[in-house]
Amino acid sequence: MATVKEYNVEEKLVAVLKLQKIDSKLDEIQILKGELPMEVRDLEDEIEGLNHRQAHIEDELKSITDFVAAKKAAIKEAEALVKKYEKQQDNVKNSREFEAISKEVEMQNLEIKLAEKHIKDANEEVKEKARILEVAKKAVADKETNLKHKKGELEKIISETDNEERAFEKQSEEARTKVDPRLLQAYEKIRKNYRNGLAVVTVIRDSCGGCFNAIPPQRQAEIRHRKKIVVCEHCGRIVVDNDLEATVTI
Repeated sequence: MATVKEYNVEEKLVAVLKLQKIDSKLDEIQILKGELPMEVRDLEDEIEGLNHRQAHIEDELKSITDFVAAKKAAIKEAEALVKKYEKQQDNVKNSREFEAISKEVEMQNLEIKLAEKHIKDANEEVKEKARILEVAKKAVADKETNLKHKKGELEKIISETDNEERAFEKQSEEARTKVDPRLLQAYEKIRKNYRNGLAVVTVIRDSCGGCFNAIPPQRQAEIRHRKKIVVCEHCGRIVVDNDLEATVTI
């Protein structure tokens, strides 16, 4: 059977403190990147949405253009029928035929007027859609310019920190294997609770280095003796003494 290594308290503290120092370096790199990764993703999503909208407007414009073309063709057809009926009126034999043809001419003229109204309305709609399309194109262009700038910033930071980040990530993975499993679980939980990622802190001017609440002298003595793991009674962070902190390097 494989034996499970037993850690004394000081070894546990050293291991978790070293992990904290490594993870804090990784946190610093993420802070350096700031909100850039999120901003880049958001801009990419916005541009994709605007491109979909632009394509939709272009489809609508094509549909309206086709509609106008159909109405223009209908006008030509109606005008041809009017000319045909007008010629027929010259050869009618009685008033009934003349009246019937006159109604057909009137009907075709009404069709022409209706088609012209549809064309006028459609052209107004084309103007409005074209205006909206220009706004969408400008929005895409602006956001693409912004995206290029943000990506440039992010790529520069990544190029400057990539090797360092990879090295710290490897160190972090190795350091985790050396931390007592139950302590590691507590460490991970504490880190998630605080934006600065500090789960292990030192005593600063008789106070917790995480929440800055006062630590009683007796508790400070327990921290210095390293006989047990001491957590801040206010924020729950693991507290170590400054001498130990000074000896742990990465």
